[in-house]
Amino acid sequence: MLVKINVENFKSFDKAAELTMISSNKIRSNASHKIKIKSTQILKYGVVYGANASGNLIEFFRFFKECVQTGMPMDAVQMFCKNRKENKFRESRFEVQLAVGKRFYAYGFSAVLSRRKIMEEWLYELYQNGTARCLFEREGKKRPILGDAVVLDDAENNKFEIYAGDFEGNETALFLKEMNKGKKYDADSKLWFFREVYDQIENHILIISPNTPLIDLEYYYDDESLRCIDQLITTFDTGIRQVRIEEISLDELAHSLPETVFDKMMQHIKSRMEGRDNQLFRLTMRSSESFFNVEVQGHNEPKITTIRLKHNRSFYDLGFEEESDGTRRLFDLIDMLLNCREDVVYIVDELERSLHPKLTAHFLELFMKMHKDHRMQLLFTTHESSIMDQSIFRRDEIWFIERGVDNESTIYSLDRFKERYDKVLSKAYLEGRYGAVPVFSSFEFEPKADREE
Repeated sequence: MLVKINVENFKSFDKAAELTMISSNKIRSNASHKIKIKSTQILKYGVVYGANASGNLIEFFRFFKECVQTGMPMDAVQMFCKNRKENKFRESRFEVQLAVGKRFYAYGFSAVLSRRKIMEEWLYELYQNGTARCLFEREGKKRPILGDAVVLDDAENNKFEIYAGDFEGNETALFLKEMNKGKKYDADSKLWFFREVYDQIENHILIISPNTPLIDLEYYYDDESLRCIDQLITTFDTGIRQVRIEEISLDELAHSLPETVFDKMMQHIKSRMEGRDNQLFRLTMRSSESFFNVEVQGHNEPKITTIRLKHNRSFYDLGFEEESDGTRRLFDLIDMLLNCREDVVYIVDELERSLHPKLTAHFLELFMKMHKDHRMQLLFTTHESSIMDQSIFRRDEIWFIERGVDNESTIYSLDRFKERYDKVLSKAYLEGRYGAVPVFSSFEFEPKADREE
């Protein structure tokens, strides 16, 4: 579960900015929107408004995950906040606070992005009384060290010293990733926190944006799942009454995709199959105009299927690429409705993209109903003001990102305005009461005078 994020000197975020999912103890409405972990109340939903700067919040999560999974990307050199000259060589800071089971962690790192250099990395366990204990930290090229409270037996201590020694001098990768490269831990290992935190970031924070190409889901393979999808899709009034799957060859798939996308997909399958010992692996691959399912059993040839969509009064089935942008977008949303995994955090860019406002509201109603009893969070950016309603969201669930005249973004919650419960928020927002709306300058067009003959 996501508890809090902090970011500094990244994209449009210059000074330290914070977004928290810890609920306000003064708001009594929508009590079902909270999950209690020990004595901390965590919000299940977060809605972020902003003229254009809100997209950089999604970029924070994407960048953070990429650094953890594969190391500092090459294009990081241009990701520092460019509103001040000195920012090019100033450290940028990234931190997420997470709840994993009943434990709370703060994991983060700092880097000089223009040089692709990790300056610091840290992981702390947080306690309810406000204290924390260091689990590990590193500084620049120095060897990572464990916190004093982490006491290992001789065997594990020897292993850690080897791992830390091998990593010494590495400035572009994170030690959290290094400790998850084929390293084996027993469930009672004192180093288990490396696996626990990494798994939460890699597999439980799911980012969905218009260009998300690979999604590990398993909803389009059996009749029961397809029947559930049929029932859901009809509630959105798209005209679709049935979704069915159709098998195609690997060659057909290769010819349907750009070579780079196909190669990336096959590499992804290979990496996920490593060490699975003949287990079944499934993957849904989707782009703006294609939809494929890949099923692999051990070392057998992959089975590839695509979906075909039957409309109410159409004689022929339609392919995914023939549907409207809005209909294709609904398949992203349906995935989120069907997924019942615990501790999943969905980070969604422009939830309302290509959707009618009523469809967006309908999705949110279904999501809240279907996941009422699940430890699941949805944090999304949007421009749709009609859902800014206190009957749908709590004040502390609604956030704004405003970019000022100096091009610097600030994050703040609606809760700071202390609005009445009967206040029409959408109207006040569009009138500029809360900021984070476009401000247009005037422009006068003067046509050129007709030239004399």
